[in-house]
Amino acid sequence: MPETSSDQTVGTAANAAAISVSEQSQRRHSVRISWEIKAVLPVAVVLLNGLILFVLATVSLQQTERHAVLLVASSGAVAICAVMIVVLALLIHRPVRELQEKIARVGAGELDAEVKFANRNDEIGDLGRNFNQMVRQLREGRDEIQRLHQTQMSRAEHLATMGELAAGLAHEIRNPLAGIAGVIEIIGRDLPASSPARAVVKEVRQEVLQINRIVSDLLECARPKPPETRLSDINATVEHAVMFSRQQALSKSIDIEFRHQSVPLEVEHDSNQVNQVLLNLLLNSIQSIDHRGKITVTVERHDGVATIAVTDTGRGIAPEHLPHIFRPFYTTKGNGTGLGLSLARRIVEEHGGRIEVISTVGHGSTFTVFLPLRRASAHAAD
Repeated sequence: MPETSSDQTVGTAANAAAISVSEQSQRRHSVRISWEIKAVLPVAVVLLNGLILFVLATVSLQQTERHAVLLVASSGAVAICAVMIVVLALLIHRPVRELQEKIARVGAGELDAEVKFANRNDEIGDLGRNFNQMVRQLREGRDEIQRLHQTQMSRAEHLATMGELAAGLAHEIRNPLAGIAGVIEIIGRDLPASSPARAVVKEVRQEVLQINRIVSDLLECARPKPPETRLSDINATVEHAVMFSRQQALSKSIDIEFRHQSVPLEVEHDSNQVNQVLLNLLLNSIQSIDHRGKITVTVERHDGVATIAVTDTGRGIAPEHLPHIFRPFYTTKGNGTGLGLSLARRIVEEHGGRIEVISTVGHGSTFTVFLPLRRASAHAAD
């Protein structure tokens, strides 16, 4: 029963609003004065005043002459008003009506409408030419949008097809690759310790691991897995990635400094995926430092957002490469796949965040990850 009453109240309010709008519309139409009256009324007032002056001026004339003068003056006033109405109808009213009709057609989506009075050499003609130009620009813009839409749709279909092909190819490659890796492991164990072939087997094993990493990245890119988020301390996730990357940095005399929050910073995130993002950024920073260097990882909180900044003292990124570093398969490294940063950005965006980069050639780079403390979907669910 309360729901029914509520529905009736909403319906009554909607009807009242509709009636109010209708009454306002009728009121506007009821007090509307036609343009003919607006144009002729000032002229009629002037002519009426002229007639009054004529009456006053002809008081001294005889009755017959006075009637004749007033008749001529009245006829002239009526003729002037009639001619003025005809001229206004031809020069203004007809173009205005045509313009209103064309505007209604354009509003309905017909962008081929053009006014015919655009060839006039006056202000009305300027108005018509401007209207036709506006409609032409709208038509060209619509055609360009449709063309871009078709291009994007074709590209999306192509990428979807390539993604399915890449996923299938990755699966087909990983199976025999696992067999090859197992055979190489057996061969390596059976070789004598003094055999020079051990070095070759080690190199082959490294190449197999590299191929497996490329195939895994390709599979992740083709079939991304949605994040399984939970509320946990982002400091612990970052510390885990820093601890793992320190093993890689020790061989190059690179110091990694971790500046974290003194209190737990609870962020809703998938720790495995965010760890993957940070490892990618840290390994890129390590590879960008040729000799001794330093990497600083900073975790902060700003206005409901957790920021994770990875700053290195490496070679930096050239300005012409910066707009493309997040594109799939784009890499400036000889042995890179070009998928790491693309996957990192996708993971961050699926968490509702973003990733930014600032770099100076010869001085280093700073990659900053912005993650909301709570995901927008969680707020919507609440």
